[in-house]
Amino acid sequence: MPAPRTLPVSSATLALLLAMLLWSSSFIAMKVALEGFDPMVVVFGRMGISSAVFLALWRNFRHVRYRKGDWKRLGAMALCEPCLYFVFEAYALRYTSASQAGMIVSVMPLCVAVAAWIVLGERLARRVWSGFVLAIIGVIWLSLGGTSSDNAPNPLLGNLLELCAMVSATGYVINAKKLSATYPPLFITAVQSLAGSVFFLPLLFLPTTQLPDAFPLLPTLSVVYLGTCISLGAYGLYNFGVSRLPAGQASAFINLIPVITLLMGRVLLGDQLTPQQYAASALVLVGVLLSQGRGATVPDRAAPDEAAPNGTASQPGGKK
Repeated sequence: MPAPRTLPVSSATLALLLAMLLWSSSFIAMKVALEGFDPMVVVFGRMGISSAVFLALWRNFRHVRYRKGDWKRLGAMALCEPCLYFVFEAYALRYTSASQAGMIVSVMPLCVAVAAWIVLGERLARRVWSGFVLAIIGVIWLSLGGTSSDNAPNPLLGNLLELCAMVSATGYVINAKKLSATYPPLFITAVQSLAGSVFFLPLLFLPTTQLPDAFPLLPTLSVVYLGTCISLGAYGLYNFGVSRLPAGQASAFINLIPVITLLMGRVLLGDQLTPQQYAASALVLVGVLLSQGRGATVPDRAAPDEAAPNGTASQPGGKK
C-alpha cells in the first residue's frame, strides 16, 4: 500500500496558525454568546450547526474505511472533546474573563507532555517538569490574584474549570493524533460534532438548563460563528495540521492562544488584568517556554505507534 501523500510543511504550519487565530476568537464569541443563552444551549447550538453542515457533506466520507475496534478511540476522543471539554469551558467563561481563560490554555502542551509520560511511557527532561511546576504556580497565582468584575465574577472557580477543560483537551489530542494516521481530518471533526450533538441534546432538558425565549442578535450570531468557523474551521485546520506535523511541534502553536486572546479581550471586551495577574501570566509563559524545544523528552526505547502507517513510530515531543 503506497504511503499517503504529504503536503509541504508550510501548509500544515499555515493551517495551525489559522486554527490558533480562530480558537483565540472563540473565547470572545463564547463570552458574548453566554450573555444571551444558557451554557448548554450555546454548546448544543454550535454542535448542532456544525453537525448539520457535516450531514450535508456526508458524500465526502463514503471513501472512509472504518478500522475494526477504532470505536473505542473515537469514543474516547469525542468524550474528552467536545463533550467534557465544553461542559467545563462553557461554565468557566461564566465565571472568568476570556483573557484569563486564554492564558490557562497555555498549559495544555505541558498537560500533553505529562500525559505522554503517563500513558505512552515517554521520559521527560527535568526542564519540562520545572516548566510544568512554574506554569501551574502561575495559573494558581493568576486565579488568586484576580478580583471580581463584570467579566470575571469568580475568577478562581472559572480558571479551575478552564484547567479541567485543558485536561479533557489533552485526552482529545492524544487520541486524535493516533486516529489521524487512519482517518482524514474532516472525518475526525465530523465525529466530534455529531457525538457532541448527541451528548448535549438531553442536557437541554435538565431542570438547571434555561431554554431561550428570545434570540438576541449578537449572542445568536456568536453561536453561529462558533458552529461554523470554530467547530468546522478551527478543528478542521488543527486536525489537518496535527496529521502532518509531529504532535509536540503542533502543540507549540497553542502558546499563541493566550497572547492573541489577551489582545482580543482587551480590545473587544474591555478585559483588565491586575498587576499581579500580568506577573502571573508572565510566569505561566516562562514555564511553557522552558518546557519547549529540543530535549523535551529523554531518549528511550522506541514505542511503536500501532496507528502509524508502514510501521513507523510516532515522533516524541509531547502530543501524540
